[in-house]
Amino acid sequence: MSSIDRSQSVGGTRTYEVRTYGCQMNVHDSERLSGLLEDAGYVRAPEGADEADVVVFNTCAVRENADNKLYGNLGHLAPKKASRPGMQIAVGGCLAQKDRDTIVKRAPWVDVVFGTHNIGKLPVLLERARVQEEAQVEIAESLEAFPSTLPTRRESAYAAWVSISVGCNNTCTFCIVPALRGKEKDRRPGDILAEIEALVAEGVSEITLLGQNVNAYGSDIGDREAFSKLLRACGKIDGLERVRFTSPHPRDFTDDVIAAMAETPNVMPQLHMPLQSGSDPVLKAMRRSYRQERFLGIIEKVRAAIPHAAISTDIIVGFPGETEEDFEQTLHVVREARFAQAFTFQYSKRPGTPAAEMDGQIPKKVVQERYERLVALQEEISWEENKKQVGRTLELMVAEGEGRKDDTTHRLSGRAPDNRLVHFTKPDQEVRPGDVVTVEITYAAPHHLLAEGPVLDLRRTRAGDAWEKRNAAEKAKPVGVMLGLPKIGAPEPQPAVASGCGCD
Repeated sequence: MSSIDRSQSVGGTRTYEVRTYGCQMNVHDSERLSGLLEDAGYVRAPEGADEADVVVFNTCAVRENADNKLYGNLGHLAPKKASRPGMQIAVGGCLAQKDRDTIVKRAPWVDVVFGTHNIGKLPVLLERARVQEEAQVEIAESLEAFPSTLPTRRESAYAAWVSISVGCNNTCTFCIVPALRGKEKDRRPGDILAEIEALVAEGVSEITLLGQNVNAYGSDIGDREAFSKLLRACGKIDGLERVRFTSPHPRDFTDDVIAAMAETPNVMPQLHMPLQSGSDPVLKAMRRSYRQERFLGIIEKVRAAIPHAAISTDIIVGFPGETEEDFEQTLHVVREARFAQAFTFQYSKRPGTPAAEMDGQIPKKVVQERYERLVALQEEISWEENKKQVGRTLELMVAEGEGRKDDTTHRLSGRAPDNRLVHFTKPDQEVRPGDVVTVEITYAAPHHLLAEGPVLDLRRTRAGDAWEKRNAAEKAKPVGVMLGLPKIGAPEPQPAVASGCGCD
């Protein structure tokens, strides 16, 4: 690129787009990446414009064919980049941490590659790549700074992720995340609560505590009851209406956590508890440190303490060595647990994981057949469990963008306390995302509920005010912003957000 080209690329508005793949941790990291870029003077590209000056891929190494999808997308951008002087492409996240130099070898038009531990370097690396006219690859081996110290551009004005830990100490044979995110590192409780209080002051009324293994929180600071204490402390924050967390691990799910959930009013009656398999031999091969009896025992205790809790899970079908008898044990647990929802996955090899080298890889046809049986069973149970909600009066937090057909059906959508999605009749008065409505459930489908009658009550909230204020500010933004030079040194501490991984 010539010096003339370079000056053209930064002389006017510089826009960015972040494309996110994978778990909640990546979603949260992308909010940080957006915050960093805006702090450096970039502006977000209009939705669907497909003309961003900087495109950032925040990648996942867990999802099937993650690398093929990345290189396919990079290939699609190659001719566009060649025709647009000044355009830059950056690749970060778990796949970048794993593949490192491979990305630039396979896609030499990429400008920046950065890892999971140094996302704060993105603006500097982009500027360095521009000035030096060569790709910048920088992968840190350990966490440089907890993500909460970075600027953020939250996707929601009324709900926020809050990271309480990063990394994972487990050694599940199907998962590469610990190798890419590192050992668990906990934040200090005071820092977490200070961040939550700051978010609430901005109008946030719902937070989700995030960690790769969220309920192991405390292992790094030497307090086995730290997570339950944190939940109870969240209950004392004035203005915080809803608290959720993801993803816990059955190994660390202790009775004090169940008690804290039941006894803290703003901790929602919802639990995502990854099962992965109902077979003890398969769980052992997966290096999961619990067995079927332990898992079902947790579910039973949660239901006894929180009768209306909605419990969801993750399940892998076709793990190496899984027999028909093993699979039947998974179906048994699904019938016993009666999950409100299950995220089901067909096992596929992940390079770098012990399971990829195991004997007894299951033929695709067998995995597919088992998967279809599991999905059919869970669909039936989800529908039956949702039908139990008909006739109940629920308080919903109005959501933004959750109902894809809301415009055509003249409905709005919201989340019940147990996180079920509810579509409700749009009232005459204005309702904003973040506001709270009370409705009666009249119909149930497997994946959503309907409230077809009138809204029984509407409560305008500070969260709705925050959404309205943010919306007005977005509309009032100038068309362009001049690119400022990235700041030197660590950015000022700002409220953080978080994420978790479904492989727990």
